[in-house]
Amino acid sequence: MFDDEIRHKVSSLLKACRAKGLHISTAESCTGGLIAAALTEISGSSDVFERGFVTYQDDAKAENLGVSRQTLTAHGAVSEPVAREMAAGTLDRSTSQVSVAVTGIAGPGGGSPQKPVGLVHIASASNEGASHHRRCEFGEIGREGIRDATIREALDMLTEIVAAYPSG
Repeated sequence: MFDDEIRHKVSSLLKACRAKGLHISTAESCTGGLIAAALTEISGSSDVFERGFVTYQDDAKAENLGVSRQTLTAHGAVSEPVAREMAAGTLDRSTSQVSVAVTGIAGPGGGSPQKPVGLVHIASASNEGASHHRRCEFGEIGREGIRDATIREALDMLTEIVAAYPSG
C-alpha cells in the first residue's frame, strides 16, 4: 500500500520507539487515518502504535480530542493552534508518550486565498512537554499528492520528537 520510502521511515521510527519504550498515537483530519495505516503496515507495530483518532469534522475534534471550540471559531480547523491542540489532546486521551496531528486542505476544493489547497498544519507533542509545529504549503499537487506529502512530513516529525525524547 505504501512505497518503500514510507515503509523505511516507519520501520526506523518503530525501532527508535522500541529502543526508548515509547508509544505513538495519531490525530488525523485531512489524511483520514493514513498515518495510522502507514504505522500499522509493518508487522509487529502493535508494540509501539497505541491508537489513532480520525477527526474530520470540527465537532469530532472538540469531542474526541478536546480542541477548544473557541480555538476552532477564532482560527479555523486548518491552523497551528488547532493542530497543536489536536496533538496535546491525543496525549491526554491515550497512554502514548508521543503524538502527531494533521489538519489541512487536501482539495481539490475547499481552499481560499488565506488557506489554499495544499495547506497543512502538522503538530507533534510529547508527554515530556515538547511541542513542534510545521506549516506546509504543498500547493495544488492533487489530493493524493497532498496526503502522501503530509504522511511523509508527519513521520519525519515523529522521528524528530522520538530522537529528542530522553532515554529511559
